[in-house]
Amino acid sequence: MTRTDFLRASLGLPLLPDLLKTLPELPNTSVADLVRDETFWADIRRGYALKPDYINLENGYYCIQPQTTLDAFRQHIGAVNREGSYYMRTRQFEDKNEARRLVAEVAGCSVSELIITRNTTESIDTVIAGLDWKPGDEAVMALQDYGAMLDMFRLQARRYGVVNRIVSVPNHPTSDDELVALYERALTPRTKLLLISHIINITGQILPVKKICAMARQKGVQTIVDGAHALAHIPFRVDELGCDYYASSLHKWLSVPLGAGMLYVRKDRIAGLWPLFGDSSFADDDIRKLNHTGTHPVHTDLAIADAVAYHNRLGGSLKENRLRYLQRHWTEPVRNLSNIRLNTPADPLRACAIANVGVVGMPPATLAKTLLSRFGIWTVAIDNEPAGVQGVRITPGLFTSLADVDALVKALRVLAG
Repeated sequence: MTRTDFLRASLGLPLLPDLLKTLPELPNTSVADLVRDETFWADIRRGYALKPDYINLENGYYCIQPQTTLDAFRQHIGAVNREGSYYMRTRQFEDKNEARRLVAEVAGCSVSELIITRNTTESIDTVIAGLDWKPGDEAVMALQDYGAMLDMFRLQARRYGVVNRIVSVPNHPTSDDELVALYERALTPRTKLLLISHIINITGQILPVKKICAMARQKGVQTIVDGAHALAHIPFRVDELGCDYYASSLHKWLSVPLGAGMLYVRKDRIAGLWPLFGDSSFADDDIRKLNHTGTHPVHTDLAIADAVAYHNRLGGSLKENRLRYLQRHWTEPVRNLSNIRLNTPADPLRACAIANVGVVGMPPATLAKTLLSRFGIWTVAIDNEPAGVQGVRITPGLFTSLADVDALVKALRVLAG
């Protein structure tokens, strides 16, 4: 019995192997063939409780849970409720440490360098607020970064006199060198922290994080990577990226229930961060000093094991290739159409599931509303003119069928005239 199953048994919960029996068996075939096996993916789709009112192509905000994870989550709520304070005082932290271990395995780092947070924003803000800023210190970020992170840097500018230097990432870069040079030009001897999006949330563009981090390290600049959309979506190991800090949301591509994220802090950077909440229980060089949460929904932490088991059963490579296949299935037919603007690179290595599309002459909000009301397709409008991104973000999930994305292609053809 594994450590996770032992903990589940002590709460009277089903073991993970029993839960996974509801998943379809993986055929003995190559990943390339299985990616295109619509019978297999139809079986996967049946494992989700989907609302029939619309085609859900906005899974970048929140990837809904498969029924196996959702059922387990409900059982966790009941188990914790049965035990009440007994669980909270005797088992809570042991179980959370097990969740940390499982996430560290997926992320590719040491458990001693990772904590479970509520989301990416909390993780990144923990780092930004935890640094010793001095007037004139500089931070570098991009117009295309997530708005909450830019707001946090603006707050440091108001509070400490930090100087924020902002670059703009091209939607269609010609090479990794172009992107590395873009960030390099923004660094000065006063630069303290560089924020990099692993996957830009509004376009789906994958940035060459490892190369950018290597450049920054040579210049003595700390790096924090916003990996909200990367974990369990594209293959990587955090400990091979060369960053100082890495943050992600587990409710996205790992499909953990809402309320879970992760923060990685390189071992030699832990002592230099001030916690957001005081906690004298841990030494300065123990990452758990950053993880004081008070009383919170612990059943979400328990469901991490179920989400990780589902992810591992499918395999990261199969997930990545299926998601990239779905994206290219709809982007390639419309990329060169008149009045269509793809705001995501054509290079298959520069994007995976997420892409952004606009219709010339149609404001993003109007496009999103029209896709839903006229064609029954749910998306989200992205209207960021300064960043050069105006369109709707399209994000399929594992339950998305070719018929779903074909419906999008048909709608875009109609709207493009």
